[in-house]
Amino acid sequence: MKNIVVLTGAGISAESGLKTFRDADGLWEGHDVMQVATPQAFARNPELVLEFYNQRRRQLLQVSPNPAHMALKQLESYYKAHIITQNVDDLHERAGSSNVIHLHGELLKVRSTKKGGKEINWKKDLLLGDTCEQGYQLRPHIVWFGEAVPLLEEAIKITAFADILVIIGTSMQVYPAASLIDFVPHMTPIYYIDPKPSISENSRQNLTIIPEKAKKGVPNLVASLIDITT
Repeated sequence: MKNIVVLTGAGISAESGLKTFRDADGLWEGHDVMQVATPQAFARNPELVLEFYNQRRRQLLQVSPNPAHMALKQLESYYKAHIITQNVDDLHERAGSSNVIHLHGELLKVRSTKKGGKEINWKKDLLLGDTCEQGYQLRPHIVWFGEAVPLLEEAIKITAFADILVIIGTSMQVYPAASLIDFVPHMTPIYYIDPKPSISENSRQNLTIIPEKAKKGVPNLVASLIDITT
């Protein structure tokens, strides 16, 4: 089987009804995201940061995977499929995808503020005073601005062996995730699905732009990719 790597961003989850992390004005209930998504913000106002993620966790539990998520699952029957997502939701997993890497963490997990603390599955609100077994405050299992991306090296290794790369619903402006496109082999076909693509076909060899929303563009592309294997 050929290796297919799928890089997904907020656009695919937005079509399930999830609000994007950063709206056009960069605010969340009047707060700049830098006030709720950095280690410094958590140290300064942990209750605000925890409530930010509590709101997002509640919303996530009310939505479902959309046809784009479901279509990607089908690839596993025809390719060695890996999904590398910038999203912190579990919609890929709920759709049935087996190999998912969350570059920016997972909303339905928490971990200890003590370095090296293990991840804990978590679906309820996380409050100040919720601690790990050793008594340290729990925090969202999220990669905040200014923190290292621990799974980046694994994502690079997977991308480096891609026979096909599919990019869905991302502006390709958030680094280091956006740099993954630079690690695919030179002649690898790349498909970029986004209603407002930020790069053009002239910018890269073997790049095909599909200027559609994920719900429409992904099922159509998946059908085409399956056709060429049969």
